[in-house]
Amino acid sequence: MTTPQKRHVIVTGGGRGLGTAIVRSLADAGHDVTFTYRSAKAEADALLKEMSAAHAGQKFAAESVDLSDKAAVEAFCAKLKDTPFSGFVHNAGASYDALAVMIDQEKAEAAMQVNYWSFVKICGTVVRGMMRAKDGRVAVIGSITALQANQGNAAYASTKAALLGYARTLAIEVGRTGVTVNYVAPGFIDTEMLAGYAKYREKMEEQVPARRFAKPEEVASIVTYLLSPLASYVTGAILPVDGGVSAALGIHR
Repeated sequence: MTTPQKRHVIVTGGGRGLGTAIVRSLADAGHDVTFTYRSAKAEADALLKEMSAAHAGQKFAAESVDLSDKAAVEAFCAKLKDTPFSGFVHNAGASYDALAVMIDQEKAEAAMQVNYWSFVKICGTVVRGMMRAKDGRVAVIGSITALQANQGNAAYASTKAALLGYARTLAIEVGRTGVTVNYVAPGFIDTEMLAGYAKYREKMEEQVPARRFAKPEEVASIVTYLLSPLASYVTGAILPVDGGVSAALGIHR
């Protein structure tokens, strides 16, 4: 039987939706968790209170950080240098939909800053400590849009594809140090981010082989596994959690 290993994990975008499910799942697995949020202060405070009450002896903290602000990210990374982390989950994300030939560069760059560059900056800070300790786990919440084209998603998919390229390269660069890096590729998750697609939901679900959207907890459980001792030989992997969307041809008779 593999002995559970307690980690101190930093999770970006932990105040709402999938991020909150990840924080809860990691806490249930016995980890200490620090998570970031941007505007969800009330939700973050409630989550901290909930986790502290449910998991005595574990440590939890919430940090307000606007990952779209380069200076704020730099200041946050400077602060992180004083705390060793053995796990990092990049969940924070910004969406931007536009047809490929209609992309607004400023809006696309804003999404890239949150989805990609903030991850690169935080990785550069926390992974060095993991390498010195010869132990660490990095899990990236990407998207199946990095693997399968979807109309109107060129800018968003590009940010997720950039994450994929960076994560897999980092995996082979740090593999010998005992640090693993993996890419989780969810499909549609039943969170507030999909609220704008409510009127299309029934039609969208019909096209998913599983005939439903994912529950946040189903994606969070994969992240928790990747941070467990049982996943010590899993690195550089792409793990779709999409109900079969990426396995389907997409054209039906």
